[in-house]
Amino acid sequence: MNFENNLSFAKALDEADELKGFRDRFLFPKHADKEFIYLCGNSLGLQPKVAKEVINRQLDNWANYAVEGWFDGAEPWMFYHKELKELMAPIVGANPIEVCPMNTLTVNLHLLLVSFYKPSGKRFKIIMEGGAFPSDQYAIESQVKFHGLDPNEAIIEVYPREGSDVLATEDIIAEIEKQGDEIALVLFGGINYYTGQWYNMAAITNAGHQVGAIVGWDLAHAAGNVPLKLHDWGVDFACWCSYKYQNSGPGGISGIFVHEKHFNNTSLNRFAGWWGYKEDKRFLMEKGFIPESGADGWQISCSQVIPMALYHASLGIFREAGFIEPLRAKSISLTAYLEFIVNEVNKEIGIAQYKIITPGNPSDRGAQLSIIAKEKGKLIFDGLVENHVLGDWREPNVIRLSPVPLYNSFQDIYQVGRILMQLTKKIIIDTND
Repeated sequence: MNFENNLSFAKALDEADELKGFRDRFLFPKHADKEFIYLCGNSLGLQPKVAKEVINRQLDNWANYAVEGWFDGAEPWMFYHKELKELMAPIVGANPIEVCPMNTLTVNLHLLLVSFYKPSGKRFKIIMEGGAFPSDQYAIESQVKFHGLDPNEAIIEVYPREGSDVLATEDIIAEIEKQGDEIALVLFGGINYYTGQWYNMAAITNAGHQVGAIVGWDLAHAAGNVPLKLHDWGVDFACWCSYKYQNSGPGGISGIFVHEKHFNNTSLNRFAGWWGYKEDKRFLMEKGFIPESGADGWQISCSQVIPMALYHASLGIFREAGFIEPLRAKSISLTAYLEFIVNEVNKEIGIAQYKIITPGNPSDRGAQLSIIAKEKGKLIFDGLVENHVLGDWREPNVIRLSPVPLYNSFQDIYQVGRILMQLTKKIIIDTND
């Protein structure tokens, strides 16, 4: 598509957008009584308007049934998570039995590492991307130490080549092949939080399996953002938060995936709890842990009904939108338009003030552009906020902007470009003159 940097063009794209009505399903934050152009869904998604309704429904269940709410009412809490499993599965390309909503992301990562990081002899290493989100770094470091190993020896980090901002798939695969039968686990983020790079998950998973390693993924920035096929790719395990692109609220419930090929593997360790016990015998309170079949067998504590209700509210919107494929098509166009608009700013001011470090190929990115501001980046970012554009700042000089297809429009993107142009001229060009 040949983009144009004018309001009428952006309006025409919005008019043709079959998903435009979903924008009205969300609440936008305000600054000085004016709604933000919200481009921070990669950090926290907007609140669905239906969220209060679903929360109040569960509060009414609590008021009307108290403890009997686990088994009585239209949505018994004992089985509520099963409704979410049916809605979660299409988001990550899984069978419903392979997913489960529970806990928070890093808690789930630890629980899954208990099962799937099994260092033995010379096979003890973990390969991950350099500069992974700190939670992943800390979790993996502590797991390695828990096994009595030295993180400096056990953790292999793969960094971009000199002069590049992103990782080449061939470099990741080459490192996997180099370490070979010393690798116990390959663990990457599906999309890198800082650069916005979407890794070639199928190729990396295959390479890990070729050397006999387990392969897992942190999908915090990928789930609800890009199309995933965890089952078909043969991914061993994955986990994700739901409060970014899936709009489940701050600290919202996490999800896990365990491939069905592992369901009958009795050699897997797990930190067991009552709620993961076989469902039809759970209330017999017998000794000896027998896990429920599927991902549900990794549960520990009873269902977190209120966080699940918020997740359910958003997943219902995804279902109405057709899940990921229609959203992905719009996302590709929205992100490409933002890329065009940022480059238009550079062109008009005559200097390369903004460098997009997110890959230019749509197949290598989701709904995020990470933009290095060459000069006075924090002033530019603060100026965006003051002008009702809310993105995300990452030290030392990166502005992350994430146009989410459920609630962002092409007119949003055009307006951001206009504001960015004005700020750049005022803060960079006029000051230098």
